[in-house]
Amino acid sequence: MRSCHSCNTRVLVAIVCGLLTGAVLGLGIWRMAVRIHRGMSASVPSTTAQLCRNGGTRQNGRCICTAEWKGLRCTIANFCENSTYMNFTFARIPVGRYGPSLETCPEGTLNAGNPQATRLCYVSEYGEIKLQNATEGKCSENLKTLEMQIDNITTESTSISTEAQILTTDAGKLSAENIVSATRVTGQIFNRTRMAADEAKKVAITTVSQILDASEDAFQKAAEIDEDSFSTLIEQMENYSFSLGDETVVEPNIAIQSVVLSNTKSNVLFSVQKGSSDYLDSGGTSINKMADGLNPDVNTELQILLNPGANVNGCGFVVYQNHKLFQSKTFTTTSDFSQKIISGKMNASDEDRNVSVEMVFNPTYDKGKFQLYSYACVYWNFFTKDWDTHGCQKDLSTPGFLGCRCNHTTNFAVLMTFKKDYRYPEPLDVLSNIGCALSIAGLALTIIFQIVTRKIRKTSVTWVLVSLCTSMLIFNLLFVFGIENSNKNLKTSNSTINSNPDDNKIPVRDTLDTPNPSCTAIAALLHYFLLGTFTWNGLSATQLYFLLIRTMKPLPPHFIFIISLVGWGVPAIVVGVTIGIIYAQSRNKSNWELDYRQEEICWLAIPKSNDFVKSPFLWSFIIPVTVILIINIAIFIVITVKVLWKNNQNLTSTKKVSSLKKILSTLSIAVVFGVTWILAYAMLINNDDIRIVFSYIFCLFNTTQGLQIFILYTVRTKVFQSEASKVLKSLSSSFDRVKPMPSIPMRLRVRMYNMLRSLPSLHERFRLLEPSAVTEETSVS
Repeated sequence: MRSCHSCNTRVLVAIVCGLLTGAVLGLGIWRMAVRIHRGMSASVPSTTAQLCRNGGTRQNGRCICTAEWKGLRCTIANFCENSTYMNFTFARIPVGRYGPSLETCPEGTLNAGNPQATRLCYVSEYGEIKLQNATEGKCSENLKTLEMQIDNITTESTSISTEAQILTTDAGKLSAENIVSATRVTGQIFNRTRMAADEAKKVAITTVSQILDASEDAFQKAAEIDEDSFSTLIEQMENYSFSLGDETVVEPNIAIQSVVLSNTKSNVLFSVQKGSSDYLDSGGTSINKMADGLNPDVNTELQILLNPGANVNGCGFVVYQNHKLFQSKTFTTTSDFSQKIISGKMNASDEDRNVSVEMVFNPTYDKGKFQLYSYACVYWNFFTKDWDTHGCQKDLSTPGFLGCRCNHTTNFAVLMTFKKDYRYPEPLDVLSNIGCALSIAGLALTIIFQIVTRKIRKTSVTWVLVSLCTSMLIFNLLFVFGIENSNKNLKTSNSTINSNPDDNKIPVRDTLDTPNPSCTAIAALLHYFLLGTFTWNGLSATQLYFLLIRTMKPLPPHFIFIISLVGWGVPAIVVGVTIGIIYAQSRNKSNWELDYRQEEICWLAIPKSNDFVKSPFLWSFIIPVTVILIINIAIFIVITVKVLWKNNQNLTSTKKVSSLKKILSTLSIAVVFGVTWILAYAMLINNDDIRIVFSYIFCLFNTTQGLQIFILYTVRTKVFQSEASKVLKSLSSSFDRVKPMPSIPMRLRVRMYNMLRSLPSLHERFRLLEPSAVTEETSVS
């Protein structure tokens, strides 16, 4: 009889395992088929994206190459190979740039850590890429000491300018103080009254181009130190643009064009064409002294048309690759694409205030990520040191371009406002929905069972288990019904930009987001209850450690009160402090909440790779969860080895514990400890095949965690089995009275009933948080 009973149990376990395995495999095959189908439908774009080589990116139908490559697919070399000159070694240098030597100034010198020499990579008149001889700097000089030599520029301009160029070669190392000193020095080199040599001024153009490669943060801090140095440099470069005759000087971040006029009635057209990279190209500028009007084509990035009027004998143009020298106090930029700025100035003793200036801009930005919403035509006001709209208005007479018309000359730009084209995810798939639904039902039933049956079990509610289930239940409900951002329903297709000429107001920032306080609240609640779930997992491990490992010692006084404060209070403190810090740092932003949450879903913001260490996601979620999981796994191993799977020959009870009971006990502890969440770290593996396998396993184990708790901590209890048997017996009796069953189904039903009655319950030492024995002895609940 006992062997038959054991056989029936094994058959039931085998059937259940077979069904679960079949379901998992079926869902896995179904998800794989869906993934393959989606991959085939998206094969054309992915192939197109691979057309760009050597680090190039596909944007708006063309490849944007790095500085070292050019061509339609970024396959044409645009650099000088590694080289040596005298005692100096140089790495690969892009064409048109100076490369720093690998040898740096020794410690103890003023220029310690900076390169000792630079070398130019250029294209000869025959089209060959060549290297210029290296120029050695002085380790006894730095930008601060050069600034102190401004009064000597008249006599030593060439050496000062060359040294400034060497000191700014490695733009990534430039601090705010370095930028201020460099702009002061170069500004005075361009100053006519200083009478610097022409060669010194051309070298200074290279220095300005190199400075513009410094970080945006460094420029912002430099503007706070001395914004007058920026304005002085801009003004002096405007004046310098008259002095080159008809010559053009093009550097990666700046281009200067001078025009000599003989016929003052003609229009002057200056054009900048798009290149294969984001930088200015030496052949990308052109001038037309007899233009009839604007005539841009698909490759035009910007054009400016000057109608000089009378008493004008020349004009000059300056193009800036980015806006870093123009630090605005009213307009904030957050996007990473650059906005070119064009300066048009006429060389006249008495400039005609009724001059006509027409411009068109075709800014480069990723149209797959941003949607242009509006723009403003502005110029740089040297009195307010900020952008201004006086005398400028919009003009959309040229289709496909952002047009502007102004009645004066100076530095012009278009300040654009974009709506980010967020990729809102699709609703939860079938597997996630089924898992979450089963978890919600299982958690709700577990909470009800713990509360309703406390008198039958002759003990109070197991507080830790109920708290864990409550936190997990609320998180699952918020995840299913609230994680999708309601802004998804407001998403509209591309619309016509605001082209009203009278509406030429300077925007506050370059990106426009639709605020959604409810999504922020949902993200905060999800953050709180998921942290709470992990905290209660940790407290469950702590309680079980005291009950099973330290059995001879009493629990600490007020244990339940303390763990309640920790379980519900610590996550609240973490979430509150995180939101408070983010708000304090970003309260000046109109969308400060996007530093806390994502826009695509109502969950914590995933930081960029370069900001990951500073991200709140790391410090307020990843690190606390990792610490809890490490502690829980350690306690799980200790309990498994010392209690669950340890056979004591002196104890009869441990001899009778079957392997099935030990396995179920181990699973019970693993589930309530949250051990299965370590699969999330396996999903970070940089291999699609491995990652997708762990994704299926992670989804299966964690979306059904509530169902697992229900099975392991409710279905397996004697009280539940007893009540279930009564209900089954009552239903069987009622059904028998209505319609007698044949003999074979009756035997099968009786066998199933006996199997349910014979389901083994854990020994009281193994019952995690089961109040029937543990809590009666310890009185902790």
